[in-house]
Amino acid sequence: MFSAIAPRYDLLNRLLSFSFDQSWRRRTARLLAPRLAAPASRALDLCCGTADLALALSHVSAGSVAGVDFAHPMLVHAAAKVAAEQRKVLLAEADALRLPFADGCFDVVAAAFGFRNLANYQQGLREIHRVLKPGGEIGILEFALPEKGFFAALYRFYFRRLLPAIGRVVSGVRGPYSYLPASVEKFPGCDEFNRWLEAVGFGSVTYERWTGGAVALHRGCKV
Repeated sequence: MFSAIAPRYDLLNRLLSFSFDQSWRRRTARLLAPRLAAPASRALDLCCGTADLALALSHVSAGSVAGVDFAHPMLVHAAAKVAAEQRKVLLAEADALRLPFADGCFDVVAAAFGFRNLANYQQGLREIHRVLKPGGEIGILEFALPEKGFFAALYRFYFRRLLPAIGRVVSGVRGPYSYLPASVEKFPGCDEFNRWLEAVGFGSVTYERWTGGAVALHRGCKV
């Protein structure tokens, strides 16, 4: 499904988020930057897509950055962007539920709008926990649903009705942009997701909502 939209994925991200998606990723990278100050630090962008978050992390990291995704066409576009920006980002085709990395090898594992697409959320969290160093940090940036007021009603109308139609017209593919609103509504709420993080073994778990509650960044540290 995601391979089919790879050629226009970035264009649609900018269009459908009114270009907020880039600022959300950069903000996420800045918040995770303190963990990446050492030259030996390692960061992983999980479900990296076309590597927007990996590139943002590379600009704040003194160490190395890797990105993994299971969709090969996404990685082709990611590699072109990494080369164009002349950044050092290692890209690999891999399953987020069975990561090809040793235990305890990353200081940061982050994901932007990709974790929601995993077939098994708990297994995804366990894998992240496994590959993080003790004290390492998780950062999951995901869509959320504003809860109250006029903006919440307006956002839901846009998200459920307009976004799928625009995505279908621009991409020429129906499935992914009809799937998006349904997957966000199925995803656990912020408080519940934080409880999942704690159950897997993360401490100091927090979340913050941005842009009227349209997205949420969940963070925690491996105990």
